[in-house]
Amino acid sequence: MSTFPTTRLRRLRLTPSRRALIQETRLQASDLIYPLFIVPGLNIETPIHAMPGQFHRSPDRLADIAKQCFDKGIRAVLLFGQTDHKDAEGSDAYSAEGTIQQGIAAIKSAAPDMTVMTDVCLCPFTDHGHCGHVELQQDTQIIANDSTLKTLSKIALSHAHAGADIVSPSANIDGMVQAIRTGLDDAGFCSVGIMAYSAKYASALYGPFREASDSAMQFGDRKSYQLDPANLQEGLREMEQDIQEGADIIMVKPALSYLDVIYAGQQRFQHPLAAYHVSGEYAMIKAAAEKGWINGPAALHEALLSIKRAGAKLIITYGALEVLDSIS
Repeated sequence: MSTFPTTRLRRLRLTPSRRALIQETRLQASDLIYPLFIVPGLNIETPIHAMPGQFHRSPDRLADIAKQCFDKGIRAVLLFGQTDHKDAEGSDAYSAEGTIQQGIAAIKSAAPDMTVMTDVCLCPFTDHGHCGHVELQQDTQIIANDSTLKTLSKIALSHAHAGADIVSPSANIDGMVQAIRTGLDDAGFCSVGIMAYSAKYASALYGPFREASDSAMQFGDRKSYQLDPANLQEGLREMEQDIQEGADIIMVKPALSYLDVIYAGQQRFQHPLAAYHVSGEYAMIKAAAEKGWINGPAALHEALLSIKRAGAKLIITYGALEVLDSIS
């Protein structure tokens, strides 16, 4: 009688075709959302130093990249805008001639069926770099909650007027989903969806993004409105609140350091859930690959696969176009 094991799990790992037969998690182009950074001007497409492979583009240069994404199977982009004119109120964020508003039109013209998502926040448009209005209380500058809600709703409405399919509030202001949902519905934009940055943590991994979006803070930090990285249950409460207020999609940001939050959120709510593979997570892979320490394309694929395996239905990633070669 043989003393060797009868159960050999390796049998189904021996060849690529066998491994493909039992693969439990697969990445698809339709899982991915590609972020785009829009700057004022014409004929601009300049590299972002801290995020290799990413660019600042003027609205007129968005058509080609949008069409390229759609032709390769990516069905959604997420737009981030900038301005040459910053003020305390972030007024350019809701200008009909703003960069995001122009970008929506350019993309819809080139790829009409592309789902255009837009970031709804103030930090790239304010002179103080915070995600809400600043008020002075007892000689201390604080980020005001309720006055910011009115402005976020105004921004979302301007994006809807420009043709956005889904608006994505990222300010982490209490009640933002409800305020935006009410504003959209009252204006007749009931079909415009909301993807809320629900569990958005006060992470150290946003540095390259702040360079890309020109949204560095002029004082303080964002810990009074972004979540403590130590807290899982708080993230779940934020998700639940956003679902109750009408969010069509909830989000966890960052992704790789918060896979447990993604998993817990999907298990508890079974609501469409996105995860943001953020700039620092992307840049670390690019930097290590540049030094020859890791296989960059393989590491990117593995990272995104782990995010989907944890339970994310959608993945926002700067590596969306790059990873397509390994999943086609």
